[in-house]
Amino acid sequence: MNIPFALSSIVMVMLAIAIDLVVGDPRSIPHPVVLIGRFISSFERLWNRGTAQQRRFSGFLLTIIVVGGVWGVSWLLLLVLTQLHPGLALIVELWLLSTTLAIKGLGDAARAVVAPLTKGDLPSARKALGMIVGRDTQHLGEAEITRGTVETVAENTVDGITAPLFFALIGGAPLALAYKAVNTLDSMVGYKNERFTDFGFASAKLDDVANWIPARLTALCLWLAGLLLSASGVLKLRWRGALRGTCQDAPRHPSPNAGWPEAMVARLLGVQLGGTNFYQSVASHRATLGEPLEVLEVMHISATIRLMHGAWALFLLLSVGVIAGLILTLQGRL
Repeated sequence: MNIPFALSSIVMVMLAIAIDLVVGDPRSIPHPVVLIGRFISSFERLWNRGTAQQRRFSGFLLTIIVVGGVWGVSWLLLLVLTQLHPGLALIVELWLLSTTLAIKGLGDAARAVVAPLTKGDLPSARKALGMIVGRDTQHLGEAEITRGTVETVAENTVDGITAPLFFALIGGAPLALAYKAVNTLDSMVGYKNERFTDFGFASAKLDDVANWIPARLTALCLWLAGLLLSASGVLKLRWRGALRGTCQDAPRHPSPNAGWPEAMVARLLGVQLGGTNFYQSVASHRATLGEPLEVLEVMHISATIRLMHGAWALFLLLSVGVIAGLILTLQGRL
């Protein structure tokens, strides 16, 4: 292990978290994910054609180009900036790292649903939910609006927070951005429908691999956060049996990874997630997660936001502890 790199990665990640918590994603500054998305969209229109085999090969090629290109360009950019001035490279890397995180953005998006829902303003709550989910929201009641928000916060705790942290600690901004490229590819072309089943095959599989470890670690951190929040009296959560229940429920989710944080949150809250959603008026049936011990209501969104913050903080703390342990072990052998 490169000890100076490991220590600097920890410091950089902590600073990036601070930037994200304060600034978030200002619309006035170009976001790397937006640029990545435009690149993917342009090449999808050009390459997603031909036989199934040709589309699968084209999709594989696009995945390699996008992920490898994002890593290579960001690594080269930081190398050039380091040669010009180390301070400039530091500033740019901090900004790049902060763009891979969505702690503030995810919390703000969930609270944008909570505010009107608390007042009984269902049309505004549906509109706010529609900004963060792909399902139809125009006819949803309070329970379904709550379910959609809770599911989104739970799943995106991995995609938007812990997985980028995981890769940032391993490989700095270039690897964290490469992960975001994988995630963006999956969100744009990783669908199982006539248009994308073949073209998005490689993207979807790579996203499954990239999120496999972070998703399971996040479920564990959510459970620990639930335990601590319950023990401190902040929330009353059903942490007993949640680990066992999550292990039973998560494999039923169509995604090999999204089910882990969603099932854990469902178990901790004592609610049932999953079920039937509508996409452009077409029903989509998913396995249910958790047990309906409580009726879904707005307070469950607020509780999920607390769990999200507790999970990423514990994820970072445990990661730093592991890195510190490895450093001490290596130093003891030298």
